[in-house]
Amino acid sequence: MMLVVQLLKGAAKHAGSRPQCSVERLFTAARGISSSSRQSSASGRSQCSACTDTDLPKVLITGGLGQLGVGLAKMLRRRIGKNNVILSDIRKPPNHVYHNGPFIFSDILDYKNLREIVVNNNISWLVHYSAVLSAVGENNVALAKEVNITGLHNILDIATEHGLRVFVPSTIGAFGPSSPRDPTPELCVQRPRTIYGVSKVHAELMGEYYHHRYGLDFRCLRYPGIISADSQPGGGTTDYAVQIFHAAVKTGQFECNLRGDTRLPMMYIDDCLRATLEFLEAPAETLINRTYNINAMSFTPHDLTQEIQKFLPDLKVTYNVDPVRQAIADGWPMALEDSAARRDWGWKHEYDLPELVQTMVTHITMGNQVAQAY
Repeated sequence: MMLVVQLLKGAAKHAGSRPQCSVERLFTAARGISSSSRQSSASGRSQCSACTDTDLPKVLITGGLGQLGVGLAKMLRRRIGKNNVILSDIRKPPNHVYHNGPFIFSDILDYKNLREIVVNNNISWLVHYSAVLSAVGENNVALAKEVNITGLHNILDIATEHGLRVFVPSTIGAFGPSSPRDPTPELCVQRPRTIYGVSKVHAELMGEYYHHRYGLDFRCLRYPGIISADSQPGGGTTDYAVQIFHAAVKTGQFECNLRGDTRLPMMYIDDCLRATLEFLEAPAETLINRTYNINAMSFTPHDLTQEIQKFLPDLKVTYNVDPVRQAIADGWPMALEDSAARRDWGWKHEYDLPELVQTMVTHITMGNQVAQAY
């Protein structure tokens, strides 16, 4: 109990120091609404007194049941209204997701269905999270090609036809063994050696081509490994950095499938979602690039273990290296150089390793205690 109290106090202190995202930029980016039409409510949240639903973007999120979709939908719904954000996927959603806002079935490989969704719901922003991740993709290359490349083409064509703002995430996996690794600049040799990475380089280049050729408002961020307490890993090489927290709280033992000295760039999910929203909000004229690196922290499994042991000293970590995942990680950046994002649209991360660990341990510990109470 003392550990929980200590963690909660630290988390509250950190949360209290974090600035809230401004909704004003979102309204401005969406429809060019005059700042004079806005006023602050008694609760302190920025609102638009003259806005209706038709003034705000209508957002479709594909692959919405993955690690990031539900969180981004929740953030967007707080800012532009529940009914203006539609989650979609090919799986049945959990009840809490289904009842928290619009959800529809959408298969990105079905061009006609996807086009109907965009037209019938008057979509103006499309966030494309559907993808087969790195480790899974190496085990099913045909599926990765279909989802990550053919699905992307459908998204780009429909977005261009209907004048959408489209966001497609990229990844550290878009780089390869011949890329500079510490840090990795935005413009350099890429040449990845996984189908996931190849498909993401393809997405970056196709999106930028559509922007220059057809004027598509294409936006892309290269994400580090993303760490979240609320979602399960989806087959990525950086999954260990999520799994270790659950194992540390539940059993006190963890078997890591990467070497202890494997340094990779990572980011807490709150920073990732905020970066995505701020990037979507950014006025197009401020964006020098269409694809940006974003970075927060870099650490090894050994570094992460030592930090977790400050809260859970009995944690024991062993290593059973997966040669496929290790080979992938060895070709990835150790850190991403992200000065362009910080310069052009004001990106700034808030979580370093100590804050990440404290927050993750708090969330998982409290979540387990609530589950046991029922």
